[in-house]
Amino acid sequence: MRKPNSMKGLEDLGRARLSQNFFLRDFLHSEIAEFYCIPNIPEDPDLAIEAGQHLCKELLEPLQDTFGRLHIRSGYRSPDVNEFGNRNNLNCSTNAATAADHIWDRRDADGFIGATACIVVPWLIDNHDREGDWQKMAWWIHDHLPYASLCFFPKLWAFNIQWHERPARRIMSYVAPRGVLTKAGMANNEGDHSERYQGFPDLRR
Repeated sequence: MRKPNSMKGLEDLGRARLSQNFFLRDFLHSEIAEFYCIPNIPEDPDLAIEAGQHLCKELLEPLQDTFGRLHIRSGYRSPDVNEFGNRNNLNCSTNAATAADHIWDRRDADGFIGATACIVVPWLIDNHDREGDWQKMAWWIHDHLPYASLCFFPKLWAFNIQWHERPARRIMSYVAPRGVLTKAGMANNEGDHSERYQGFPDLRR
C-alpha cells in the first residue's frame, strides 16, 4: 500500500483494521500535527499496519478485554511530526530513537519493527488512586503480556506501552518513585509478582 495522496486514500487507510476493536484511524490523532498543521500520515503504510497489528492484538486487546475500554491518547507519529516535536522541545525524542516506537513505519537501527501507544486505563484511575498504585498495573502487565517497554506518566497515570520484535521488558516512570522499576538483569525482572497487584482481575482474551 502506498502513502495516500488524496482524501479518499487517507479515508481508506484509516479503515485498515488492526485487530478486533482497533483501526489505524484510532492512532493517527496528534495534538502536534493538528495544532501545527503537519500531516500525520505513514510513509510506509504496510509497515505501520504490520507493527500496529501486533501492538493491538498482543497488548491492547487483552488489556481492553480485562479492564474495559481503553482511552488512546496517542499512537502513530510520522517522521515529520516527530522531528518537529523534537526540534521544538515538545516531548519527542529523535527520529532515530523513536523508530519502531511511536514511528511505527520505520525500523530501528538493528532492523526490527515495533509500535507504541500512549493509553489511559479508566478502570485503574477509578479503582486504584493512591500514590504508587500505578505500579500494580505495571507488574500486572509484566506478568501477563509480551510488552517491550512501559513508561508511566503523572496525569491520569497514562503510560506508553510498546510492542517490539526484540522486547527489552523494561518499565520506567515519571511518577514517584521515578526511574526504572525493572529491566532485564535486575533481580525483580523474573518470577511472579502477583502479591503486588492483589485484587486485579485475571487476564481475559
